[in-house]
Amino acid sequence: MKKLIAEIGCNHMGDMNIAKKMISVAASFCEVDVVKFQKRTPKELLSDDQYNSPHPVPYNSFGDTYGAHREFLEFSVDQHKELQDYCEEVGVSYSTSVWDMTSAKEITSLKPELIKIPSATNLHFDLLQYLSDDFGGQIHISTGMTTKEEIESIISFMEKTGRAKDVVLYACTSAYPVEFEDICLLEISRYIEEYGNRVNCIGFSGHHKGIAADVAAITLGADWIERHYTLDRTWKGTDHAASLEPGGLRTLKRDMVNVSKALTFKDTDLLDVEIEQRKKLKWEPSERAA
Repeated sequence: MKKLIAEIGCNHMGDMNIAKKMISVAASFCEVDVVKFQKRTPKELLSDDQYNSPHPVPYNSFGDTYGAHREFLEFSVDQHKELQDYCEEVGVSYSTSVWDMTSAKEITSLKPELIKIPSATNLHFDLLQYLSDDFGGQIHISTGMTTKEEIESIISFMEKTGRAKDVVLYACTSAYPVEFEDICLLEISRYIEEYGNRVNCIGFSGHHKGIAADVAAITLGADWIERHYTLDRTWKGTDHAASLEPGGLRTLKRDMVNVSKALTFKDTDLLDVEIEQRKKLKWEPSERAA
């Protein structure tokens, strides 16, 4: 079964009520399989200069400095537990991307079904080692901004930890939004060929416009689709413009289900639905001879 992740990320704008509404809509209206947030420890990730510098796009900033902006958007581990409980209540799986060791330890304590490593920190091998040793669920890894040699080093590392078969490896281009010529969907085929037997499966994480590329990703063999999701693409923040609103996400889920059903071979020469039509419509050589 192909699965769809609604990446809420920081599109909640630091508001728990908005976060819960996004969960509810994603679960009931869009019928996604997983909603995903992000967990960062800004002072662990940023240098003093980065922390105290202004946001590069002031309009999208929720603080006087980039560090204050990032702190404003963070939920505590207790708030993440509250969100996890709400997900269970409305019938959707909870997950989070973790960007640093502190966040990994906090989210691991919640025991979600999966934890995501974002493209930005997929070479943080201490982080990968910690999750390999201390987290029992699936480990999803995105590969934007990552060379082929680096991807191989990640998979080899996970094989050494004995956890490669728990890895879902995502083809991804890190741009927001991504132009169609930069999506590079055929990377999915390459990942399946090179890593399909080494990891659990291959996914596609998209930051593009529309849903055509996601449907194509399904036909190429991606088992997981992850899309940024918002209630309003005009809201303040850097990710909204590269996100799907509820109507688009719902349509994507419908198309994923239908295309997955259609991706089969005929198991007999004539399907049951064809037999009656053959009787009415099929011209056969014996008729001509008569």
